[in-house]
Amino acid sequence: MERERQAIQQEIKRLQADYGKVKGQKKQTLAQLTLLQKKLALQNQYIGNINKEIKIISNDIYLSTLELNRLQRQLDTLKAQYAKSVVYAYKNRSNYDFLNFLFSANSFNDAMKRVTYLKSYRSYREAQVNNIVETQTIIADRKNQLQGKRTQKSSALQNQQAQYKELDNQKKEKDQVVAKLQSQEKELNQQLAQKKKRDAALKNQIAAIVRREIEAAKKAERERLAELKKREEAENRNNTGTATPSAPKKTTAKKKEESFLTLNEGERALAGKFEANKARLPWPVDQGVVSIHYGAYSIPGTKLMGDNPGITILTPSAGASVKAVFDGEVSAVSNLGDGMMIVVRHGKYFTVYSNLSSASVSKGATVRTGQVIGRTAQADDGDGGQLDFLLMIESKNVNPEPWLSRR
Repeated sequence: MERERQAIQQEIKRLQADYGKVKGQKKQTLAQLTLLQKKLALQNQYIGNINKEIKIISNDIYLSTLELNRLQRQLDTLKAQYAKSVVYAYKNRSNYDFLNFLFSANSFNDAMKRVTYLKSYRSYREAQVNNIVETQTIIADRKNQLQGKRTQKSSALQNQQAQYKELDNQKKEKDQVVAKLQSQEKELNQQLAQKKKRDAALKNQIAAIVRREIEAAKKAERERLAELKKREEAENRNNTGTATPSAPKKTTAKKKEESFLTLNEGERALAGKFEANKARLPWPVDQGVVSIHYGAYSIPGTKLMGDNPGITILTPSAGASVKAVFDGEVSAVSNLGDGMMIVVRHGKYFTVYSNLSSASVSKGATVRTGQVIGRTAQADDGDGGQLDFLLMIESKNVNPEPWLSRR
């Protein structure tokens, strides 16, 4: 739990730093709301962690109290038994009684047994004293542990109250941002309409690019098979001396149709490396916060909704460097009217960098991980820069965030 709590605290600290970058902007943005929502979720998770700790400590205190009571009863029993021994010894403290006990034996062996008994009785009394002292030591140790757990619980409860207070502050801050966003609903609606229009154009262009790549891959495969057939026929002519048509080879049906984008050995290897780097791909911008996550989204307090094909990242200013997240080949560089788009192919994977003010690569160029390929254009709200980043497996959009490294 301590490791989990430290990880949550680090994540909250990182989010707070990101929030500090956008908090000072002229007007409220979706990035502020997104970060506040993530902070609230993490804060609730952090409080849940504290609640689990308090529950565990409370259970430990309960069990420790039970053990302490058991030890105390055991100590009382030991003291009672020792008291009886002391009373008995006091009543039979005369040397004459001991000698009489020995000399009244019927035989020498009986006398030796009585001597052994007396020694055992003395050892028993010493053991009683040792057991009492040892039990008292254990009880004192358990009391110290119990006090430590109570102190730990008190500290956890204080931390819990502090975190609940922080949660209330964050909720109030979120409500303030939502209220201001509500007042900007008309402007936000225009921004989202612009984004939806850009997303639709982006979708059509990407679909055309992927189709073109697949057709090119199919053509290359047909040419490869035709060349292979020519070689086989030439080998048959060399072996028989006459041109005889080669018998078609029997092929076993594949259980699953292989992608045309991974037939090439090099592309297949590149796709494999891309897959192996899931959750370790670098972010396409050095400084930026996600304002709209992948998939369906809505803006609290308004009727505004949308469906993001990737993630929208805001940068502190327009013109921020945009970098390739992995090795690949540029499949397309297009102008969408209000911004440029770059598509990089990594085997069967495609990464798309949209809403760029400029591109520094051209179609067919080979790019490397971390290479600057363009610059961000102005954000839809006119404050800072913005990058729309998409990840596709052939023509299927997937959430790019799980593929990117944690920052």
